[in-house]
Amino acid sequence: MTLVIVATLLLSYLLIATESITKINKAAIAVFAGTVGWVLYICWGTNFVMSEHGVAYIDWLDGANPTSIAVKQYIAEDIFLKHIGRVAEIVMFLLATMTIVEILNNNGCFDPLASWLRTRNSRKLLWTLSFSTFVISANLDNVTTTVMMLVLLHNLVDSHRQRIVYGSAIVIAANAGGAMTVIGEPTGLILWNMGAVTASRFSGTLLLPCLIAWMVPTWWLGRMLPERVTVAEMIEPYRGDDTNLNAWQRVVMLFVGIGGLWFIPTFHSITRLSPFLGALCVLSVLWVVNEIFNRKLMDVDKMVQRRIPRVLQYGVIQMMLFVTGIMLAIGVVKETGVIERLAVILDSTFHNVWLAGIVCGLVSSFFDNFATAMSFVSFHDLLTDNPSDPFLTAFTQNGHFWSIIAYSAALGGSIMSIGSMSGIAFMKMERVKAGWYLKNVSGAALAGWLLGLLAMYLVSLYAV
Repeated sequence: MTLVIVATLLLSYLLIATESITKINKAAIAVFAGTVGWVLYICWGTNFVMSEHGVAYIDWLDGANPTSIAVKQYIAEDIFLKHIGRVAEIVMFLLATMTIVEILNNNGCFDPLASWLRTRNSRKLLWTLSFSTFVISANLDNVTTTVMMLVLLHNLVDSHRQRIVYGSAIVIAANAGGAMTVIGEPTGLILWNMGAVTASRFSGTLLLPCLIAWMVPTWWLGRMLPERVTVAEMIEPYRGDDTNLNAWQRVVMLFVGIGGLWFIPTFHSITRLSPFLGALCVLSVLWVVNEIFNRKLMDVDKMVQRRIPRVLQYGVIQMMLFVTGIMLAIGVVKETGVIERLAVILDSTFHNVWLAGIVCGLVSSFFDNFATAMSFVSFHDLLTDNPSDPFLTAFTQNGHFWSIIAYSAALGGSIMSIGSMSGIAFMKMERVKAGWYLKNVSGAALAGWLLGLLAMYLVSLYAV
């Protein structure tokens, strides 16, 4: 049964990697793998529980007979709920932060960005657009930032050929910026939640590598553009009855929303509560401010078509379901004990976390970067003591392994357009062929990732 569960996960990974061919949404595959895996696990629950949790199960029985009903109840209460709790933390955080983005976007808080970006100088537009994406994705999440910036790009550039070059730069900048902070990408958020990294140390370690991985491909893409870019006619977004805010009110809401997100790491370090509670706190404050500023519109019954928010909502729901499915699938495979045994084999064979990072980046370029990252993270538990073996120190809090995997998975996902949800969103919105991306962008993204990883390695040597 362990082989069946593992085979289900591997088949799901294959279908996720070939989404552009099979046309089956990767979120649906992930949810299927997670749910079916746990159903198979509980059907053979006695064998799994006795092999992995034998002592704890006997203590839980407290002298009662070990029936099939008892073992299922133990799995539901003491094993499954722990994994659901980890999933809920991530999904609730994503739900809160994406709702913050939704409120800010509905109120036109990002509208001034379009005016600031508007220029006919192609390289100036490229760097301004990619820099904005890099900064925003470090504070929001990379998928939502990508979708939002691609919609903005569509209103700035007429030429499809030029637009896909800019779109490629957006994907790379979003993945690099998202990898730099614990709230910019689901992998970093999970590492932060499990205590493997601290927010400031994580960002400090990845700042230089992420800058290199963003700037090198962006410079290369700039060579593909003409001197002047065809700019679309500027049309002020129609928001109908959605908002009636003046400039200072939009600035206040932007300050509350983005400033609140910056405060979440501090909230977590002070209270030790899950970061999603801090995100919900920020959301509640922003929501109240929104109600106050738009109180004259609360009684309006007419609904207005809001294309951008619906795009954001659709993408975010898919992302939350995908994260849920992958985390449940990885969790059930880990409960079979096979990941622990595989980790021992890999450690004895390679015994090098930097090599693991290279493998992770290459795998994530073909498979989904989040799924790949979760697979590598699951190989090792967080060590709370100070081991004598220098290799094992990579798995303590703020150890090299966690930042290497987070960086390599995120930036490896930029090498191929199918390697990240940002790249998939780009392919769907701009109708980009995977072959074009491979020919024109993959080499630059690969070089940027490897140079950034080299910089991280050299800094680690200097720090030691």
